[in-house]
Amino acid sequence: MGELWGTLVGGMASLINWLYNGTVSAGIPNYGIAIILLTIMIKLVLFPLTQKQMVSMKKMTEIQPKVKEIQAKYKNKDPKKMQEKIMEIYKENNVNPMAGCLPILVQMPILIALYRALYDFDFLNHAHANFLWVADLSKVYPLSFTSPENLILPLLAGGTTYLQTKLTTSSTDQTQRMMLYMMPIFIGWICVTVPAGLALYWTSFNVLGYAQQYLVNKQLGRVKEGAPSK
Repeated sequence: MGELWGTLVGGMASLINWLYNGTVSAGIPNYGIAIILLTIMIKLVLFPLTQKQMVSMKKMTEIQPKVKEIQAKYKNKDPKKMQEKIMEIYKENNVNPMAGCLPILVQMPILIALYRALYDFDFLNHAHANFLWVADLSKVYPLSFTSPENLILPLLAGGTTYLQTKLTTSSTDQTQRMMLYMMPIFIGWICVTVPAGLALYWTSFNVLGYAQQYLVNKQLGRVKEGAPSK
């Protein structure tokens, strides 16, 4: 298992360096650009999974009022009946409540491997290890009153997490509303404790995810408008 994990981390580092060589060939040598290209590659690989997840999450939001009605009607009287009715709604709307779990499970080893690869990364050219205001993408930049720029990436990571989550958050569900605000804070805090390159990856992944979710929501809106009335 340790050997397999080492191979995964080594492969991630090699991929970053390969993409960096691509930026050199393009005349824009920079490891930040290489990480953004890596993000796009991973997003494309995960596209089928994330597409199903996003469609399911949007539909879950739309049927939430019906689910609330059933819970209010049967929760104290007949919990078994309540579960049956909720499952019927899921089936009618082709919704899988577990659809959101698989992309997250797939992402975890990628995030951990990227974290390990970036930690003390062996740059082919350390002069290109910077990105905009970040001096070294392999370094952790803790919060500091003397270096307020260290807050930029964590704030971007948290902000983009909020924007993407907002697209699928039900305004009637108190738990979802709480997560809408708690998750960005948690992500922002995590990004203060990891290499800056990982925070850049997360921010880039969120921007791509926001664009994808926006298109999914728009497409589902068109389908809903074009659906025949019953």
